[in-house]
Amino acid sequence: MIKGVIFDLDGVLVSTDEMHYQAWKRLADQLGIFGFTRKDNERQRGVSRMASLEIVLEKTDRVYTEEEKVKLAEKKNDYYKELLQKLDDGAVLKGAKETLAKLREMGVLIGVGSVSKNTPMILEKTGLLPYIDKVSCGLDITKSKPDPEVFLVAAKKLGLPAEECLVVEDAAAGIQAAKAAGMKSLAVGPYYEKLGATYQAPGIYAVNDWKEMLG
Repeated sequence: MIKGVIFDLDGVLVSTDEMHYQAWKRLADQLGIFGFTRKDNERQRGVSRMASLEIVLEKTDRVYTEEEKVKLAEKKNDYYKELLQKLDDGAVLKGAKETLAKLREMGVLIGVGSVSKNTPMILEKTGLLPYIDKVSCGLDITKSKPDPEVFLVAAKKLGLPAEECLVVEDAAAGIQAAKAAGMKSLAVGPYYEKLGATYQAPGIYAVNDWKEMLG
């Protein structure tokens, strides 16, 4: 029986996709990389900041040192955090608050498992923090998805074994991480049918029977 649900953040509970794109685009432009597109940004879905940076740097012949890459990633994050100052509950995706409230009424523990170090700020600015029992984010981990660390940390914080947790994700790396953690998964978002999850839905708003999934 599932006693805890662990949600990825961006693309599942909230959408800051445009802010990520604008921040990466600003960095790319500064580096003289003018071919960075929204299609490239799609490839950054669900992966770490450093892995996302590599997607940007694919479009230049210049070789950067690891130290330079760290500084570039930090610069992008600074741009992103500037944009986040304007974030409010308008970024919350359809059905998110209602779903969290419903699960809480059912006595289900609620966690967030996101590789973003900005997770606490985003949850606070969107008003979702009061609905969440425990947060596992980039501040708690050393390995990014598809490594299962972020979800295993979330389960540990919730006080639950992995097999009693369900992960809700919108990215292939997240579904792979859930499988590696020994957790069932629910895929949502534009690619939900292609991610190989245990369960599928276009969004959490479309899940009609949580009891069935939770066993």
